[in-house]
Amino acid sequence: MKFPGEDELPPDDASAVTGLVPASGWPEGFRSGFASVVGRPNAGKSTLTNALVGQKVAITSGRPQTTRHVVRGIVHRDDGQLILVDTPGLHRPRTLLGQRLNDLVKETLSEVDVVVFCLPADQKVGPGDRHIARELAQQRTPVVAVATKADTVSRERLAQHLLAVDQMEPKLDLADIVPVSAVTGEQVDVLTDVLLGHLPPGPPLYPDGELTDEPEQVMIAELIREAALEGVREELPHSLAVLVEEIVERPREPDDPRPPMLDVHVNVYVERPSQKAIVIGKGGQRLRDVGTRSRKAIEALLGTRVYLDLHVRVAKDWQRDPKLLGRLGF
Repeated sequence: MKFPGEDELPPDDASAVTGLVPASGWPEGFRSGFASVVGRPNAGKSTLTNALVGQKVAITSGRPQTTRHVVRGIVHRDDGQLILVDTPGLHRPRTLLGQRLNDLVKETLSEVDVVVFCLPADQKVGPGDRHIARELAQQRTPVVAVATKADTVSRERLAQHLLAVDQMEPKLDLADIVPVSAVTGEQVDVLTDVLLGHLPPGPPLYPDGELTDEPEQVMIAELIREAALEGVREELPHSLAVLVEEIVERPREPDDPRPPMLDVHVNVYVERPSQKAIVIGKGGQRLRDVGTRSRKAIEALLGTRVYLDLHVRVAKDWQRDPKLLGRLGF
């Protein structure tokens, strides 16, 4: 195990790229592949994914278990293409939803080229981290440990954290340990270099400029859920689901110079009437605020005007109901 900066990354395997020519459409020595970003809930995975991509592709929140889907963010470089798989946080599941989210994470671990194990520098290495380490110890995929939130602690505390990560039990054969601040951008480029070094030689897997392969409806739902999670009580994030029912372009006059208007019809699901009241707020004010914030983000995403039609519905114990989970995309 080494720390980046102490010595050079392993050189490219020349034999693996022998015979590549410019006519192939990708430069000699180009690398491409997948990295799975894992860690316990609220370890900074989504924020790190967005920082690496350079644009928001995953929603972030101070609440644990914000991520519900595997989101692919695509990092484009002249020397490679890195596809990031931002997973939900591994945790001890208490519901069928929790179990399915855990299964989703485990499925990705054997299908990627390198694993990014996030351990926040402002928190001690704990049972949740060791639980994930036990899962990773069963895989053959290289693991790069990332000390996220490095800007929030002193250099002394960061050094102690890096040592604790290196000595964590069960002992992992870590390929690298990299301290990173996704907020300030410190060491983000270094981490990108390290991850590209673990990818196999190969052509780009996505067109240049494409940042994610998430369907628009999923991204719209995630933006609405992010807005709805701001400033809510602790139990609500686990009980909140968003489903985009329909997107319809509104008819307009042929000589109308304005961009088209899309009618986006969305249902926000909670498990209890009391949670519905929280989401709607007094006199509907909170739901209007959620609609205003998310509509701006959706218009930026789609590049056109949007009319957002939001409804809050109660689906009792949907996290434990297989049929409801299937309808909601889990």
